[in-house]
Amino acid sequence: MSASPNGLTFNPHVAALPPYNAGTNVAIARAASGREDIARLASNENPEGCSPKVMQALASAAFEPWRYADPACTALRGALAARLGVDAAHIVVGNGSEEMIAAVSRALLVQGSQVLTVVPSFGLHEIEPLALGARVTKLPMTADCGFDLPALERAMASAPRIVFLSSPWNPVGPALSAADLQRVLRAVQPGSLLVLDEAYFEYADPGSVDGLEALKSSGLPYVVLRTFSKAYGLAGLRVGYAVCSDPEIARVMASAKTPFNVNAAAQLAAIAALEDEAWMRASVERLRTERKRVAAALGALGLRVADSQTNFLFFECRSDSAEQAAALLGQGIIVKAWREAGYERFMRATIGSSQDNDRLLAALAVLNPV
Repeated sequence: MSASPNGLTFNPHVAALPPYNAGTNVAIARAASGREDIARLASNENPEGCSPKVMQALASAAFEPWRYADPACTALRGALAARLGVDAAHIVVGNGSEEMIAAVSRALLVQGSQVLTVVPSFGLHEIEPLALGARVTKLPMTADCGFDLPALERAMASAPRIVFLSSPWNPVGPALSAADLQRVLRAVQPGSLLVLDEAYFEYADPGSVDGLEALKSSGLPYVVLRTFSKAYGLAGLRVGYAVCSDPEIARVMASAKTPFNVNAAAQLAAIAALEDEAWMRASVERLRTERKRVAAALGALGLRVADSQTNFLFFECRSDSAEQAAALLGQGIIVKAWREAGYERFMRATIGSSQDNDRLLAALAVLNPV
């Protein structure tokens, strides 16, 4: 058992958790660079902000910060249900989709439970199960930065309690094709829950597979995670949601969260964002175009870039990415160096404004000479 100097005994599972890599904040970047104009390219935020309708809603009389928020998120769940074609009883809303990862872990896992995910991974797919004493198996990506479907199928044969799978994949970028998703669905064993994390769903190219639609007709137990933090530009308000295959999964997940978990501003803003789908789609289209431009420029520098269906790029530097990220920070550019074992030369950079992207490309050209 882990203990503190004052004699307190800690939960050993929590005390041993790896830290979550949340990236560098703006104040640190300004201090390190001496610049005010910081290029924030580490956290996959929308550089275009959010819909003007969101700001109008937050400035309206509908926002009453002295009142408790609706703990059931009734209006937001109703709006999501209408948009997604599901019953509201199948939806749980969280303080970011991160809270939904914690909730589904608490709902299903006990000490010794087996969890399967992929690596490089979104840290909380590992951290939340480990906090409960689960055993986490991580399957590495292929040499060409893709999903290792045969290895995934073999690992799923052992019927892990939860399979966490991101598509599009954070931090790498590719999305499962329709055929590959069907391979995954066929590999799900009785007693396993597939948690498909679609936080970057809106950024996928037109015609890409809709994981929720595919799962609706699969007959499998599932949870699909989505968020308002990325394409809708509400990262600072923390609102995400889980769509569950049946209301019992949703009920138990809801029991695993705090009662007033999504604040009133977040609920109001998310509803307003849903009502301005046109703004989100136009923003996404512009960022897709910029993503293609930046990926081509990185390739022209001779850097290996993973395919991306997200608002970021994952690429391999010519030297340790932490050293390169530190050099970039000195120029007022925040990126995320990847530190998981075996991927220390990889870096993830958000698609920001064209000006910020050009700053990144110019700096990387110096750091990675041919």
